[in-house]
Order: sequence, then structure tokens, then C-alpha cells
Amino acid sequence: MVGVPESHSGWTFITSHARVLAVIADNPNVRIRDIAARCRLTERAVSRIIADLEQDGYLSHTRDGRTNIYRIEPDKVLRHPAEAGLSVASLLSLLLQDESARIRKPVAR
Repeated sequence: MVGVPESHSGWTFITSHARVLAVIADNPNVRIRDIAARCRLTERAVSRIIADLEQDGYLSHTRDGRTNIYRIEPDKVLRHPAEAGLSVASLLSLLLQDESARIRKPVAR
């Protein structure tokens, strides 16, 4: 993968839940295995995150054969009081804009 840093320990600015949601927004048919690879998480962690997002109404899925097709609720507001009134769509617009720019222009080392 281009521009993907090696594994990291310690805190980060973006949560795993936001990363998983951004990958799904980029490709609603993405496999859990591929989400895990892009987010540098285990498949089990991704499954738990997807379950969290579905339980709280941020995400749903339907089955098409062996494939999951995910649907994000873009108008749902973010959970933390500091982001009161901000929608999932607002968050994703920032994350996906950053992701597309990063893919087009690799980070210099």
C-alpha cells in the first residue's frame, strides 16, 4: 500500500471507529479483511467496530450473496458533546479528502 505507515503504538488523532467508517465510505462493498489491512487493525477488531457502529445507528449492512454492502447514515450526529451538531458526513468529507490527497501524492520521507 502506498503511503501507509508501519504499525504504531501510542495515541493518534483519529479513532479506529473513524478510520473504519472512512474506509467503508470509500468502498461500501469492502471486505472486513481489506478494512483491517487499511486501518492496521485485526479482523476481529474491525468486526467489533462495525458492530458498535451498527448498534448505534451509524451504519447498516445488507447481504448480496457472500458480500456485505454497507450503508452509512450521513446525517447522524457525532457522539461526543464537543462535536455536537456535526454530522458523520462532515467528518467523512475531511477524512476522505485527506485520503484521496495522500494516495495521489506520496508523503516524502
